[in-house]
Amino acid sequence: MIAVDKSAQSFLYQQVVELIVQQVENGTLRPGDRLPSLRRLSNKLEVSIPTVRQAYLELERHGRIEARPKSGYFVQAKRINPLVRTQCKSCKPVEVRCRNLIDRVYSSIHQPGMLPLGIANPSLASPATKTLHRAMKRIMARAEARSLTYAPFYGEPGLCRQIAYRYLNQGGSVDPNEVLITNGGQEALTLALKSVAQPGDVIAVESPAYYGMLELIESLDMLALEIETCAVEGIELKQLERALKSHRIAACLFSSAINNPLGCLSSDEYRRELVELLERYQVPLIEDDVYGELFFEGPRPRPAQFFSRKGLVLTAGSFSKTVAPGYRIGWLLPGSYGEEARKLKRALSCSSGLLQQLTLADFMASHDYDRHLNRLRPILRQNAERMVACVEKYFPAQTAISRPRGGSVLWLELPPEISSEPLFEAAREQCISIVPGGIFSAENRYQNFVRLSFGHPWSEEIEHGIETLGRMVQQQLQKAA
Repeated sequence: MIAVDKSAQSFLYQQVVELIVQQVENGTLRPGDRLPSLRRLSNKLEVSIPTVRQAYLELERHGRIEARPKSGYFVQAKRINPLVRTQCKSCKPVEVRCRNLIDRVYSSIHQPGMLPLGIANPSLASPATKTLHRAMKRIMARAEARSLTYAPFYGEPGLCRQIAYRYLNQGGSVDPNEVLITNGGQEALTLALKSVAQPGDVIAVESPAYYGMLELIESLDMLALEIETCAVEGIELKQLERALKSHRIAACLFSSAINNPLGCLSSDEYRRELVELLERYQVPLIEDDVYGELFFEGPRPRPAQFFSRKGLVLTAGSFSKTVAPGYRIGWLLPGSYGEEARKLKRALSCSSGLLQQLTLADFMASHDYDRHLNRLRPILRQNAERMVACVEKYFPAQTAISRPRGGSVLWLELPPEISSEPLFEAAREQCISIVPGGIFSAENRYQNFVRLSFGHPWSEEIEHGIETLGRMVQQQLQKAA
């Protein structure tokens, strides 16, 4: 079959457009796939480069493909119903009571044979297994018996230095002695929160908020105050300022670089305004920055701490999302709360695994970390496009979908007749784990929302799982009619 017929009456570029549309519709090309370069396609079709360029521009104008700087052209999902704004009407401190649902979610995640759409584990989309193993072998050969001992209380100096150097490349100055190594990002958040607040204090969080933050607030007997969050930019600063005027907020706990579960990426200017606002009210900001390295395009978001003038910003980072969750290595930049954070670290866990720290330091120094991230980011972006396309294909037309600019999760707003907890239970019976929306709110909001993870190697099993979920939602919708 002739792909482009030069004797036909239609324009050549239009024939190229029709060819690509046909390839998308029959499944040869899928959302997230990269199109051939202009030169390559012109050679294959025996047409000029300007003809192919005109076809690509036409496809881009109609939202079929998108151009990415220095990367080429990619097939784009339709995104019929983009999710823009969350639902957060009230603004009052409440006790958190979410552990029962969290227990049920975690029990399904770790059940054998489960399709893990409920766990955000982006490093598995392109695991760095071989390079990490090589780094660990080098360390064990050099360190010998030392690799089996305790690490220094506050972190292995070599890893602290590598982390500080990485922040230098992001435009900020960090003293390696200020870096506090922790057992994963959750311990970093725990140390930060205990350093700035006491039981009974009010902690402002995003709405929706990562459920690990809510469980932490609950475990420390603090109160949560949900702030409306834009699915594109982040926390609504005007509502935050009203809350600061109305309540005695002890601290803010935000994932303002790349949000979980919304996937929004806040601009540097936005985070500058956020920090300036909080420092006017003398309120500390704890930034959960574990997804900051997993942006899809453009420069890496600068940590909010770089905009602080008073040392009131604490930054929690981790290798769990980017490299290896099993290593359980994170870190905290405690700002002006370093002394208190170090006392708490020593009291709570003494130190973190030395062998893992030495391995990660080698992994970063050899530039394997950068090479790994450069492979991982486009894979996650492609997975996101594919999952969006699957949701649009199998879920009800009223479903609204987040537009993640980084990270590894989609946030779906289902029709209001749908309840996500029964859907979660029904999916679990089909060996599919998802996360119901209510777990992301201290006030039990988001009952018709779910979070899905695309942080795994893409497979037909995942596509089939999303198809099954869509069928379940359609069945619930029919019963409610």
